[in-house]
Amino acid sequence: MSARMIADKSVKNILFASAIIAIIIVLAIGFFIFRESLQAWSEIGIGEILFKSVWRPGQDQYGILAMIVGSVAVTFGAVLLGVPLALGCAVFLAEIAPAGVQAVVRPAVQLLAGIPSVVYGLFGMVILVPLVRKIEIPGNSGYGLLAASIVLAVMILPTIASVAEDAIRAVPENYRHGSLALGATKWQTITQVVLPAGRSGIIAGVILGVGRALGETMAMIMVIGNSVIMPSPLSSNFLTFFLSQARTLTGNIAVEISYATGIHESALFATGVVLFGLIMIVNATARWIIRGQNGSVKAK
Repeated sequence: MSARMIADKSVKNILFASAIIAIIIVLAIGFFIFRESLQAWSEIGIGEILFKSVWRPGQDQYGILAMIVGSVAVTFGAVLLGVPLALGCAVFLAEIAPAGVQAVVRPAVQLLAGIPSVVYGLFGMVILVPLVRKIEIPGNSGYGLLAASIVLAVMILPTIASVAEDAIRAVPENYRHGSLALGATKWQTITQVVLPAGRSGIIAGVILGVGRALGETMAMIMVIGNSVIMPSPLSSNFLTFFLSQARTLTGNIAVEISYATGIHESALFATGVVLFGLIMIVNATARWIIRGQNGSVKAK
C-alpha cells in the first residue's frame, strides 16, 4: 500500500472517530441528565412535572409548565424579531453591499456574537426595560417577555446572519446569471432563485439561532422578571401577553441549582431533560422540513 493511500485511509479513520466521539458526548450528556432526574420522574410523576404550573420546592410542588411556556414564548418572540433582521442582513452582505461596506458591516455583525450575555442583560436592564415600562398598561414593570425577546433577537442575529450569508454565497453563480438572462430583476432573482436554492443552509442557521435562544440563561434572568408564573395578557389586548413576567427553563436551573438537594435537585435535572427534549424536537422538525422541501423540489 502506497504512502498516499495510507494517508487517505488515516484521515478517513480520524474523521470517522471524530464523528463517533461527538455522538458519544451527546449521548453521555443525555444519559447523565436523565439518570440524575430519575428520582424526580418516579417520586413526583411525569404529569405533575410537565402539566402543573406551580413551582414551590419548599412545599414539594415541582410543576414546570409555566417555565416551558416562558421558554417557548420568549424564543418565539426572539425568532419573530430576529430572523427577518438576520436574513435581511445576510442578503445585504451576500448580494447587495459593495466590498467597502461589507468590510465594515460584517465584522460589526460578527462582533455581536462575541459580546458576553451578561452585557446584553445589562443593556436590557438599563435601556430596554425603562422603555418597555413606558407602555401604560396596569401591571407592566418593564421586565418581561418583550424585553427578553428583544435582547434575545439581537443575540441570535449574528449566528443566523453568518450561516445564512454562507448559504446564499454557496448558491452557484450560474443560477443568478440564468435568472437575469431570462429578464428577472435583481430582487426577483434574490427572492425567487437565490433564497429558495439556499434554503437548507438558511433553515440550519435559524435552527442554530433557536437553539441559542432556548439555551440562553444569564441575559434572560436579568430582563425577563424571573417570576415563576404562567405568562398571561395584562389586559384584554392579547399582545400584552409579552409584557408579562416569566421564567425560563434555563433560568430556573441556574437560579436554584447552587442550593438544591435531594428531590429538588433531581427536579432541576428533570427540567434539563425537558430542555434537552425541546431542542431535539426543534432539530427533528427542521430536518423534516428540509427533507420535505428537497422531496418537493425533486418531484418537480
